[in-house]
Amino acid sequence: MHHGGQEILIKDALVFLFAAGIVVPLLRLGKIPAVAGFVLAGAALGPNGLGALADQWSVLSFFAVTDPGAAAPFAELGVLFLLFLLGLELSFEKLWALRRVVFGAGVLQAGVSAALIGGVAYALGLSAFASVTIGLALALSSTAVVMQVLIDERRAATPVGRTALGVLLLQDILVAPILIFVSFVARDAMGEGDAGVVSVILDALLQGVIAIGVITLIGRFALRPIFHVAAYGGGRDFLMALTLLVVVGAAVITASAGLSLALGAFLAGLLLGETEFKHQTEVDLEPFKGLLLGLFFLTVGMGFDLVGIVQDWAFVLGGVALLILAKGLIALVACRLFAGGWALSLETAVLLAPAGEFAFVVLAAATVGGVVDDVVAARLGAIAGLSMLTIPLLGKLGGYAARFLAEPVDGAPLVSDYSNLEGHVIVAGFGRVGRAVAHILDSEEAELVALERDPPHVARARSDGWKVYVGDAARTEILVRAGAEGAALFIVTVNDAASAEAMVRAVRQLRSDAPILARAQDAEHALALQAAGANYVIPDAVEAGLQMAGRALESFGYETETVRDRIAAARDAEYLRAAGDE
Repeated sequence: MHHGGQEILIKDALVFLFAAGIVVPLLRLGKIPAVAGFVLAGAALGPNGLGALADQWSVLSFFAVTDPGAAAPFAELGVLFLLFLLGLELSFEKLWALRRVVFGAGVLQAGVSAALIGGVAYALGLSAFASVTIGLALALSSTAVVMQVLIDERRAATPVGRTALGVLLLQDILVAPILIFVSFVARDAMGEGDAGVVSVILDALLQGVIAIGVITLIGRFALRPIFHVAAYGGGRDFLMALTLLVVVGAAVITASAGLSLALGAFLAGLLLGETEFKHQTEVDLEPFKGLLLGLFFLTVGMGFDLVGIVQDWAFVLGGVALLILAKGLIALVACRLFAGGWALSLETAVLLAPAGEFAFVVLAAATVGGVVDDVVAARLGAIAGLSMLTIPLLGKLGGYAARFLAEPVDGAPLVSDYSNLEGHVIVAGFGRVGRAVAHILDSEEAELVALERDPPHVARARSDGWKVYVGDAARTEILVRAGAEGAALFIVTVNDAASAEAMVRAVRQLRSDAPILARAQDAEHALALQAAGANYVIPDAVEAGLQMAGRALESFGYETETVRDRIAAARDAEYLRAAGDE
């Protein structure tokens, strides 16, 4: 009895775990997002990477996936969980709070982008169905990568983060109708229907309306009681089993109806999102989602025809550039009309310009259904994947450009001229930490000049009587206007690591003798700030740990003075370690 298939599957599973546990974390050290890391790892370890060299050097077969088809079912599970958690996140309350951005900027960006891309595809000789499908696929942006970049840079709660989320929410809502549309188009391509484009779209919309009605009925009358029974009968394990049943069962039902598996998972997420078990489900599935999505993006990278990309490099790279340029301009105008000023719109537009992960889902469904040719889908997949890899870089470039385009709003003027002021304190960043510092210093009658990059924050602070101005403390000309030459102290409170280091370096460039206090995320960031020129650094993680330890000692009955002595000794040791003296 031979077990060659099982051996290949086990070996390929080891390669995936090697990529997920070693390769991707190493790429993360280089500030590459996990999604991009999985795509790069897939391209390197796939059959078109190291796998293509395995015939000459057999040892490479142990580090390459030789049978990408064996991973396809698991990658499909990754897509199911992606869409399930997407449906779980959507809610009418969230949509209503961002309604202007969602239904204004989101609709305009997606509609115009799809029409433009589809028009170009049709002009190049593709069929009407294929052109519409390609336009819809490439019009979508990457929720996974964009939100990860914003979270990593702590910008998810900023105006840029909220605007990007609003547009991405609209795109996420469109995924289900697009998949329905592709399913009907595939039927027509296989000769199972003779409807035109307009009737196909109408049928898709009708199916979507029916699906929403079914979701409402089932969500209200069936799902919640079933989950209550599972919770009372066995707890977390049974809830996990029931969740998997809902996801896979809904996917099987939609597939049996001629629609996609992914659509069923999306509808299941919407169903469960209406119950009180939503947050528990998110927590339980988070580790599985990460690994399964990693496998999906790994297979995306494996699908890169590296030889074909090299042969058609001009077409692929030109397509990436044109896609980013066209979608970026459309998103810029859409966000400017419905979200805010040019600075905010530019910073958001560059994040939304590349393609997204759903492009691969839509193109895969269209390829299986015979709507899009395999070769065309491969080239479009390469364009989509390479464009996604540019998101972290585009995000940083957009942030830099937006700072120079920053516009004051009512009540938030640019920095006044304090170049002759002396003995004051300059506070860079006026969020919660900046305000806390300012309250204490103000109680001691210290004169403050605060700089903050977010105009709405500035407007609110000024309405409370604070001397706060719109300005980036990483720019020397801003520091000069804030009175850097005569300032007695500089305090950097921003929570973005790169921005904090840039601000410290800018201050040190102007004043070699100035005392600089800076807020750090952790010990590693503290060392970087000290290398940039900070005299004293406060790591958030260290202080949080010390406060928790102090509370723990008090709960054990230690006297207040004893706790203070223990915490003071621990603080000294931690700060020495953070300074690299131990």
